[in-house]
Amino acid sequence: MKMQSDVTYYLDKLNKSKFRRGFRLSQPDYLYIQKTGIAAISSHAKEFIDVRLSPANPKNDGKQTPFKNHPVFIAQHATATCCRKCLNKWYGIPKGQLLTALQVDFCIELIMTWIVIQLDSM
Repeated sequence: MKMQSDVTYYLDKLNKSKFRRGFRLSQPDYLYIQKTGIAAISSHAKEFIDVRLSPANPKNDGKQTPFKNHPVFIAQHATATCCRKCLNKWYGIPKGQLLTALQVDFCIELIMTWIVIQLDSM
């Protein structure tokens, strides 16, 4: 499995998916990031991954990530880090196993890179 050094590879691959490339940060998301700060957004991403994605069998897997109300949620859908099924399909990360620290870091880096790209395009 490719990891952190290949975030660009995966973002390019995700951009070929009509569904994944359809996600964009909204103006309220942008304002929230400006107000909260990128470091806090990264901290939120870690918290969401730790609670909603990292467990071997997350509660409500496949439905645990909302489609709105936080920029990280939007980024998770855009980067296929929203549920264990998507992690398995896109990155080969098996279901039924606790995410490793490297896998968690990879998800956070992917999410945050997508967010920064979005901010730069606004």
